[in-house]
Amino acid sequence: MRLPVTGLLILALTLGACGKVRESRLNPFNWFGRSETVVVATEGVVPGRPDDPRVLVADVTDMEVARQPGGAIIRASGLPPTQGWWDTALVPENDGVPVDGVLTYRFVLAEPLGTKPVSTRQSRELTAATYISDIKLAGVSQIVVVGAQNSRASRR
Repeated sequence: MRLPVTGLLILALTLGACGKVRESRLNPFNWFGRSETVVVATEGVVPGRPDDPRVLVADVTDMEVARQPGGAIIRASGLPPTQGWWDTALVPENDGVPVDGVLTYRFVLAEPLGTKPVSTRQSRELTAATYISDIKLAGVSQIVVVGAQNSRASRR
């Protein structure tokens, strides 16, 4: 009789502690919060790389860091000025090495072939994503996705 009562008591205390862990920093799903818009420093930002003819997306509208086994998926949505933009990617700056705990990605895309209509916001929105391992996330406290007019950041 003492063993089942003790087991139930341990189970009740363990489940009761789950509410505290859910909102704590110990929970890996809380490591990166919602993204926020940050000001883009236009000085020193290279509009394109010589080996990559793609340009920065005009407006980064959303950014999310989704925890996955062994790492995280960084997903960003952007809004180009017209339809027809393609070949999106999140290109890491500094060869993917964090600088002062900040990991920065450039949201790039290729220009449309010919002139395209502006149309609706939903029809122009593009998404790019990349995977980063737990090993590379070890020293990262903030992830930033840079566009031409703005950037979005998510902190641990």
